[in-house]
Amino acid sequence: MNSLTRRSLLAAVVAMPLATVGAAAQDVELTYAGSGGGLAQVMDMLFDKPFAEATGIRIKALATTDRVSAMRAMMQAGNPIWDVAELTPIDYATASLEGWLEPIDWSVADPGNLLPDDAKLADAGIAATYSTVIAQRTDKLPEGKQMTSWADFWDVGTFPGPRALQDSVMENLEFALLAEGVDAKEVYSILATEEGVDRAFAKLDEIKPHVVAWWTAGAQPVQMLADGEVAFTTAWNGRITQLKQEGVPVETVWNGGALKPSYVGILKGTKHKKESEQYISFMIGDPQRSAEFAKMVAYPGMVKGLYDHIDPAVGRELPTHPDNIGGQFVVDAVFWAKNLDALQERWQEWLLD
Repeated sequence: MNSLTRRSLLAAVVAMPLATVGAAAQDVELTYAGSGGGLAQVMDMLFDKPFAEATGIRIKALATTDRVSAMRAMMQAGNPIWDVAELTPIDYATASLEGWLEPIDWSVADPGNLLPDDAKLADAGIAATYSTVIAQRTDKLPEGKQMTSWADFWDVGTFPGPRALQDSVMENLEFALLAEGVDAKEVYSILATEEGVDRAFAKLDEIKPHVVAWWTAGAQPVQMLADGEVAFTTAWNGRITQLKQEGVPVETVWNGGALKPSYVGILKGTKHKKESEQYISFMIGDPQRSAEFAKMVAYPGMVKGLYDHIDPAVGRELPTHPDNIGGQFVVDAVFWAKNLDALQERWQEWLLD
């Protein structure tokens, strides 16, 4: 991006309607722990500089990696040097369970109530998303039929053809219960019981003989679809969009998709809690700014009205689009933080049976 384009976009973003944050200059600097790299450049352009312009609150962005270890050290020392942090699902689950995050006052962070309840956790907000979805070769479908659900994925009689699934217990247990007809809202309460886990594995027994590959990297299902090695597979949504653009006859099945968020949270003990809530509001609570982010980084947020500012053809390929989000479920990071090790061990044993 050249400097003129960057300045023009920055000027446009600064001019956007602001969330309810004070415009008076404040002698406050917030430290934000993010991923660095290209994402940090986008954040600086769309959020950090405009937020400082609007409020006088400066943002000091840090490129960080092992955030769990860093947060643990800060909490043990009683000295949180970060105010706000980007959090992966495991980062968030660990920090939440350990009590390292401040509760968020959503009347400050979402004064217009533009964020859905799923995006407003007690101690974090959902900042960006992608989905694990069913991807299907449309030229391998029976004439006049379309795969629309996990029940269809399991229905090898109606939809014959080789399948692929990810080599991970996470999400496959959820998909198995959805295939059996469990309501998405009940999946994790069922998986919290031993009987529920047994039920999911029993359902996986049915599809296992028809799975020709268990993929371990995001590029693998894309390649298998392109080569015609499989007709149906799980995949990450952005890769299927790209494959479709390359002319391969593929379609995404959003129904039953596993929406995986990245989160933003406020560290326990910060001296700038209210300013941090204002920054989160600015980052994830404004449709126009969120749309600009989604245009540059194809991991959209969940704020209402985001898609009013995105080309409809582009928006329909994103996981939080109103046409796509309704049938999906948000992966429960806290459940998996508590249960992943034991369930992954059972998964490995199941694969070898």
